[in-house]
Amino acid sequence: MTRKPPSSPRKPATKASVGDAAAAAKAPHKERGARRNVTLSDIANAIGVSRATVSLVLRGSPLVHADTRALVEAELKRQDYVYNRAAANLRRRTSSSVALVINDLSNPFFAEFAAGVDEALGERGYVTLLGSTGESPQRQQAVLSSLMEHSPAGVILSPAEGSDAAMLRPVLGLRGHVLLFNRELDGADDWDFLALDNERGARMATEHLIGLGHRRIAFFGGHAESSSCRQRRAGFQAAMARAGLEVVPGWLIESAPTRLEAASRTVELFGEGASPTAAVCYNDTVALGLMLGLASRGIQPGKGFAVTGFDDIPEASVSMPTLTTLSVAPRERGRQAATLLLQRVDKPDAPAARTIAPVSLCIRESSGSPRT
Repeated sequence: MTRKPPSSPRKPATKASVGDAAAAAKAPHKERGARRNVTLSDIANAIGVSRATVSLVLRGSPLVHADTRALVEAELKRQDYVYNRAAANLRRRTSSSVALVINDLSNPFFAEFAAGVDEALGERGYVTLLGSTGESPQRQQAVLSSLMEHSPAGVILSPAEGSDAAMLRPVLGLRGHVLLFNRELDGADDWDFLALDNERGARMATEHLIGLGHRRIAFFGGHAESSSCRQRRAGFQAAMARAGLEVVPGWLIESAPTRLEAASRTVELFGEGASPTAAVCYNDTVALGLMLGLASRGIQPGKGFAVTGFDDIPEASVSMPTLTTLSVAPRERGRQAATLLLQRVDKPDAPAARTIAPVSLCIRESSGSPRT
């Protein structure tokens, strides 16, 4: 029997060779882990366009000029941007989110409104993507651009002052399901709209004060650029005209709808000559600020000066004095907004709907009789 020659003994691995093999095995993983994902901002900054423009290109929007589209696409390729188009298309078909963008999250009314939106959406299996603009159109563009990257099923928007539909369309896209809340925009007739009965509410508050014997009445707060403020001021002026009472221009006081500014603007009601004995306020936050301003002047709201608000936020019923206001059920309005938007999602080709929610006067302690 022929014996096979003994095989050469294996050379034991040295520490150096083991270390080299381990380093080689880890090297590709380390390289992949160290690579930072390219973002839309990286693409936008490299070629000097907005992040929203890059997002529109990725979504295939026809709103982007062909030359700009080519520039963006070339940069996407150069930076090796990874875009999961299949997942994005799937989200667009079956999105389970809705964007809610409001103009002032610090306003208790909008906190209640947002809670109602979230409740109603949750019952249908949707989640809420929340953004606040702080009344800045520029911030509004940035917030919407970011939220639209998640391809929400629709958008509920309370526009910032100074907005217009033309500036919003490039961000929202041509096929966006949009519900505007309480502020109208020119050129937005094809979007659904939900508002409070602003004019009627202010008229009711003014008539209430006139019925108590007040004749010198101011309209206090809000900005004329806001459609809701214009409508409430119109209701006030209509009630004054019907009663044959003068609307004093100096008593149409504008202010941001915040408690602090309303308190600081109170002094403008008390110049030389006659002063008003009552004020119809733009909203509850303004009314509460006015009552603080009155108290600082030694005037007792509800006895020395009558005040009405608008919204019936939770604090209105526990303030001192309790606040006469227009009850609009903000949480219910939020639920209504969510329902209307989801109806649009279910029936995208239905005509645009315009809905005006009712208001009711809630009389409390702050609306007293005139000073003697």
